[in-house]
Amino acid sequence: MFPKPIEKSSRAAQLSYQGLLPIALLMWLAPLIAVALFSVKPDTDFTTGNYWGLPSAFGGFENYGKVFFQSDMPRYLMNSFLITVPTVIGAVALSCMTGFALGIYKFKSNLWIFFMFVAGNFVPFQILMVPVRDLTLDMGLYNTKTGLVLFHIAFQTGFCTLFMRNFIRALPYELIEAARVEGVAEWRIFWFVVLPLMKPAIAALSVLIFTFIWNDYFWAVVLTQGIESQPVTAGITSFNAQYRAAYHLMSAGSIVAALPPVAMFFLMQRHFIAGLTLGAVK
Repeated sequence: MFPKPIEKSSRAAQLSYQGLLPIALLMWLAPLIAVALFSVKPDTDFTTGNYWGLPSAFGGFENYGKVFFQSDMPRYLMNSFLITVPTVIGAVALSCMTGFALGIYKFKSNLWIFFMFVAGNFVPFQILMVPVRDLTLDMGLYNTKTGLVLFHIAFQTGFCTLFMRNFIRALPYELIEAARVEGVAEWRIFWFVVLPLMKPAIAALSVLIFTFIWNDYFWAVVLTQGIESQPVTAGITSFNAQYRAAYHLMSAGSIVAALPPVAMFFLMQRHFIAGLTLGAVK
């Protein structure tokens, strides 16, 4: 059922693994290395066709300086934070409550409600593009950060509920029964008994949702336009000139845009791994 450890494989298999691993790692990192290399090239390298060679001069300070001080990138970054943070809080808070209800209470339509949450994750976003855009126009939420937050929360709650419901069902049910015997109200059981045990899952889910929303490009382009509400993923395209793309500035902006989710992962790494592996072993 499980793959055989590489240590127990034949010598030929081990050598093949050791030889192919650096190649696979290089292929995985090649796009990131290319973007990082582009971000420190001067503009003249692109006008002369030096796309894949080494930089003729180091232009990193100039490129990143333009990104931070001579463009709207700081505003786009702020928009991303104003969209991502409320979405994470809203989606995780709702999923904690729905996960508690679906994981603790046993009622007739429990599985059907849970199925509705899960089934929504299998609907392609492209199918919903036109009706969702029309809905935002009718509600007056088009090209607003509030509209993007609300629809992100709606789309992410299904996955978050699946995650939280399965996590809560793995908790010892005896804790719930003991609290009920003591006469504790249901909302107090959720707040004082279940919620403290969910901290690793909340941390892991927060990192995942933060990454999903921060890196979203599809809904950022469909539901917003302009500097007032667009997040950084869509704002990077502002470096495209009328006749030529500023690849060095786009690359520098991409590196800057990738830093917050990477930083959050490393800051929450211990909680993230604990949340994903909790319950994997007894």
